[in-house]
Amino acid sequence: MIDRRIKFRHIQCFVEIAQERSLKLAADKLSLTQPAISKTLKELEEIIGATLMTRNRAGIVLTKQGKVFLHFAQISLASLQQGLDGVEKEGEARATLKVGALPSVAASFMPPVVREFTEMAPNVMLRIMDGPHGYLIERLKLGDLDLVIGRLGRPAAMEGVSFTQLYSERVDLVVRAGHPLLEMPDIKRIVDWPVIYPPEGSAIRPLVERFMIANGVGDIPNRIETVSGAFGRVYTRRTNAVWIISAGVVQNETADGHLVRLPFDSDITKGPVGLMTRPDSPPSPEEQVFRLAVQTVIDELGLKS
Repeated sequence: MIDRRIKFRHIQCFVEIAQERSLKLAADKLSLTQPAISKTLKELEEIIGATLMTRNRAGIVLTKQGKVFLHFAQISLASLQQGLDGVEKEGEARATLKVGALPSVAASFMPPVVREFTEMAPNVMLRIMDGPHGYLIERLKLGDLDLVIGRLGRPAAMEGVSFTQLYSERVDLVVRAGHPLLEMPDIKRIVDWPVIYPPEGSAIRPLVERFMIANGVGDIPNRIETVSGAFGRVYTRRTNAVWIISAGVVQNETADGHLVRLPFDSDITKGPVGLMTRPDSPPSPEEQVFRLAVQTVIDELGLKS
């Protein structure tokens, strides 16, 4: 089984160094600095546990292990390039991959995935659409999207959709910094303030309702139902509202301290986040590369399913 720590950049750098027989020439070709490409080679050798190259007056020399690895590395790169070339259309048209992302995914998971994907397939145009679960699934079924990344929806909504779990995510209750509830945390007191609540039909609604019942929270008189991240971020920072939302949506805000997670155990709300596709549509070459980028980021972030 391939060690998941080996990334596309490791393979690409190794092959270029081997072909150019020079760290400097390989670095110039890849628009990298020589220290950066040396570091990448060192990382690869540490992962493999073998020296792949040595230096002498003539330049770079492959070791026995390096020659074996180069053979298969070149095959891998050639196969990937062949797949991408195969989807190029006539003229200047570019292959396009249309991806739907739920708000929690769009805010936290998608940025590093897109960065990784564009490095692997710079000539593929990526179109990203975000929105509520039902809307994106409908677009997927109609063929307007090639795949969707988000939480597993209710059984009725998932009919005709293939779901591959990637990782798990919980729902958080967040407030502005300095909120009075932070001084005396009590889950039952959230009803004293406006609560931004997931609407009917949203993927996290059943999980939140179960959480509320388990914690004895009754009717919430001042409830605003929405999954709008743009609204939630502004309204929560400017008022005493309590926002109930997937952790990924507010990951950046809680990291920089603009919003604060209330110290309530919400593990009961954990649910699977995965990749959704139409089961009757085989993955295109660009989709396969995108899946590789997704798995790379999952490994880098240490996400667990």
